Amino acid sequence: MKTLLLTGFEPFLDYTINPTMRVVERLDGKKIGGYQIISRILPVDFNRSGQRILEWIEELEPDAVVSLGLAAGRYKITPERVALNVKDGDQDNEGYQPVDEPISPAGPDAYLSTLPVRKMTKALINAGLPAEISNTAGAYLCNNIMYEGLHYAATNKPDMLSGFIHIPADHQLAIEHGKLPSWSHEDLARGVRICLETMEQ
Repeated sequence: MKTLLLTGFEPFLDYTINPTMRVVERLDGKKIGGYQIISRILPVDFNRSGQRILEWIEELEPDAVVSLGLAAGRYKITPERVALNVKDGDQDNEGYQPVDEPISPAGPDAYLSTLPVRKMTKALINAGLPAEISNTAGAYLCNNIMYEGLHYAATNKPDMLSGFIHIPADHQLAIEHGKLPSWSHEDLARGVRICLETMEQ
């Protein structure tokens, strides 16, 4: 059976909960869409997260890599279309705050996701879950990880699918913050599962 590396992030900034952790932990070991899911949690650290995901890819040799990130404030599941070769934004959990730094000095300016983002979005909507393709993963850790996976695939393993999906806050995080749109954890996990099911070839 094919293998799929599914990653989420630890809590970051003033978000003491990261629903991506719960989703990937819930799906770890499952068989979805022809893939055996292997889940891992990434640090919110510009210097370590990229290295960590590349180490896991080398170790596990997955057929696909799907990374999840929290998009607090979004009210839809949003598969990302493009990753930019830039690090920027808020401080990471180690206090590091890059400004306009390239992820790969020799890499291209951007990569397009190799996940079936249109198919994912349609499948989510057909299942009654709000979704749309996003054309910006920002320039923070989510974009960083997306770019790293796509750059590795382009330069080392062109048959490996790779990309990123942003998910909304869960109810627990929304209660803590007070003004975030949110989904139930059940719907978040179901939405990610639906996305992964579209990848069966």
